[in-house]
Amino acid sequence: MKTRHFDRIGNGGIAFTELGFGTAPLGNLYRAVSDEDANATLETAWRVGCRYYDTAPLYGLGLSETRLNPFLRSKKRDDLVLSSKVGRIMRACPPDQRTGIGKFFDTPSRREVYDYSYDGVMRSFEASLERLGVDRIDILFVHDLDIFTHGSKEASDQRIEEFMRSGYYGLLALRDQGVIKAFGGGINEWQVAQTLAERGDFDLFLLAGRYTLLEQEALQSFLPLCQKRGIGIVLGGPYNSGILATGPKPGAYYNYSEAPQDILDRVARIEAICKRHGVRLIEAALQFPLLHPSVVSVIPGGQRPSEVESNRSLLDAKLPSALWADLKKEGLMRADAPTA
Repeated sequence: MKTRHFDRIGNGGIAFTELGFGTAPLGNLYRAVSDEDANATLETAWRVGCRYYDTAPLYGLGLSETRLNPFLRSKKRDDLVLSSKVGRIMRACPPDQRTGIGKFFDTPSRREVYDYSYDGVMRSFEASLERLGVDRIDILFVHDLDIFTHGSKEASDQRIEEFMRSGYYGLLALRDQGVIKAFGGGINEWQVAQTLAERGDFDLFLLAGRYTLLEQEALQSFLPLCQKRGIGIVLGGPYNSGILATGPKPGAYYNYSEAPQDILDRVARIEAICKRHGVRLIEAALQFPLLHPSVVSVIPGGQRPSEVESNRSLLDAKLPSALWADLKKEGLMRADAPTA
C-alpha cells in the first residue's frame, strides 16, 4: 500500500498508509462485536497493508483501546503508526449511568467526563497507554471540541477556551519533549478545526466527514490554510456515515442520521455520473479525498474482515479524470477541488 510521509516540524515525521483503520466500530459502535471477530478484523487490516490505527477512550468507553492491546503486542511497534485522543476521562459508574447507551453496546460501565485541562490531557494519555499496553503513542488528537458534541457554539467556544488555556500546553510539551510525534484535533466541523489552527501550532486534524465526494465546503478557507501551514488531514468518515457506500437507498445514513431528501437526491445525481463512467460510487468516495495534497490518510473503519478487504480493493480502482470533470460541470463538485 502507498504511504505518505508527513514531517511538518523536522522531527523525522510519520509514514501514513493511504488507508488507515479507524477503530470506533471495534468499540461495539451500533452493535456488539466479539473479541475474536474484532481481532480478526484488525489482523485483516494488517494483512492488506494498513499500518495506521486510530482509536480513542470514547470508543466503547475504553473497549476499542483494550482490544487493540493484544493485536499491538504481536507487532513491532516501529512498523505502525498509532493515534489516540484526549479530552475525556472515563470513570466507573453504575451500568444505567454509562455513556453511550443505545450507541455503544456491551461496554464497560463508565461515563465520560470532559476534561480539556493540562492535567486532564496527561491523565487521559496515561490511561490510554495502559489500556493499549504500549510505551508510546505517535499522535494525540484533542477530541470533539465542536458544536456537534457540545450542543451549541457557545458551549463549543467555552471548551475551546478551556483547552487553549490549559490542555493545549500539555500536548505542546509532549511533542516538544519528543514523547509524541505530533498533535492535533479530532473534530466534526471544519470551522472549529480552522479556529484551532488559527490559534495554535497544530500538526494534524482528523476531520470527520467534512471533505468528501458529497461536501467540500472546507475548501473555502480551512484546507487552503492547512496547505499554507503544512498541516496534514486524516479524513475520517469518507462515506458520510454510509450514504456514499450504500447509495441513496431508503433509510441511508448521512451524518449519523437518516439522510434527508435533498441529500438523497444529490447522491443519486453523483451516482448516475459515476455509473456513466463505469465507476462505483463507493470507489469514487474513498479515492476522492486522497487527491487533496493535505490529506495523509483516509480511515473508513470496519467491523468485519470483509469490510476491510473491500475498502482496500477500492483503492486499486482506476478512475477516469473525466469523472471529476463531469461532476464539476454538473455543479456536484466544487470547481477548485483538486482532482489530479
